[in-house]
Amino acid sequence: MAFVDLSHTLEEGMITYQGLPAPLICDFLSREASKQHYAEGTTFQIGKIEMVSNTGTYIDTPFHRFAHGKDLSEIDLAALADLDAVLLRIPVSTQRAIDRPVFENIPLRGKAVLVHTGWSRYWRTDQYFTGHPFLTASAATYLKEQGATLVGIDSLNIDNIADGARPVHTTLLGAGILIVEHLCNLDRLPLSGFRFTAVPVKVKGMGTFPVRAFAKLNV
Repeated sequence: MAFVDLSHTLEEGMITYQGLPAPLICDFLSREASKQHYAEGTTFQIGKIEMVSNTGTYIDTPFHRFAHGKDLSEIDLAALADLDAVLLRIPVSTQRAIDRPVFENIPLRGKAVLVHTGWSRYWRTDQYFTGHPFLTASAATYLKEQGATLVGIDSLNIDNIADGARPVHTTLLGAGILIVEHLCNLDRLPLSGFRFTAVPVKVKGMGTFPVRAFAKLNV
């Protein structure tokens, strides 16, 4: 087996989405301060992080969009881990709005569907926040009809953010189809024949959280 890490690294001060604060990462207990608690030569570090849940590469559960939808603590591991997956390559130079036809004639039922646009190349630059690729409402409806389990994209948002409507989030999360945004390294994956995992912390009353997303390849 070979593993491909598909997650961005969380770092102090990084901006995932304009208007949301960057994470604060620091020591709660530093190694130096820990010396007073342990035997000589024994030190520990306990970290502290303050962040919004939409930070880095993260997953959206139905609770993110719907008050009565399943939250992070209620999602079965079978919907998050070791999923049969397919990849679609849609270069951003080709089209910004990714519509239904690109998904047709591809087996989608029960699969994690990952959309590789190449937009992750702009991560941590101003370009990342402007003109990003997204799925159309029609594409989301088709993914729902075909029984996809999860949909991921290496872009700022799976929806067009030009207005306040979020039809892709509404359709997919309304059907219990999980969403992973801000993926990276999708260029290292084949189109099929790999497994996908994106597991968040099990938190009650929260709909989004960073994940360590990765693919498992047979080599």
